[in-house]
Amino acid sequence: MKEFLGEVLTQRMQRTAKALEKNRMEAYLVSSKEEVLPLIRSLLHPQDVVAVGGSVTLDECGVLELLRCGDYQFLDRYAPGLTAEEIGEIYRKSFFADAYLCSSNAVTENGELYNVDGNANRVAAMTFGPKQVILVVGVNKIVPDLAAAERRVQEIAAPANCKRLSCKTPCAVTGRCADCSGDGRICCTAVIHRQQREAGRIKVILVGEELGF
Repeated sequence: MKEFLGEVLTQRMQRTAKALEKNRMEAYLVSSKEEVLPLIRSLLHPQDVVAVGGSVTLDECGVLELLRCGDYQFLDRYAPGLTAEEIGEIYRKSFFADAYLCSSNAVTENGELYNVDGNANRVAAMTFGPKQVILVVGVNKIVPDLAAAERRVQEIAAPANCKRLSCKTPCAVTGRCADCSGDGRICCTAVIHRQQREAGRIKVILVGEELGF
């Protein structure tokens, strides 16, 4: 019976990929996370300066280990012993990277990327700066439209990430979005990427299994 569900999910991914391409973003379809690393290797060049946004998905796919292998100049925001100032400097240097890797909170079947940040360093780098942006997105993050994308962030992504990061927010306690305005809020900046002026700068790898939040 699962093959029928697999067919439905594949069709959803294909529709989304077609819409992304129409919006001048490159789309790649893979069936499992094991196929992600070889594809990323093919998109990067030796000694590229590479940076990442905060992402459970990248960690699940082994992307961080790949970037630490020595083949790339990795601006590692997770390196041990970094101060808050040093991490902030990495955020700023990321704008000059050859490649920026992250995930997306949601991707619509209309070919739109919907992302919400606290510091806005991820959405800013996605928007401008790095020569190419590579997103790894599980099929669980594909939604019909922007309204569904916003609900997904409020009901799933934000509460789960706040729990993961031990943020002092209502959703970290209750698992539900609520009106909050404290320093721990991570829903500060929402960005929608639609048609891109620079064709192919943003590359989206759609993975046929659930990844991240």
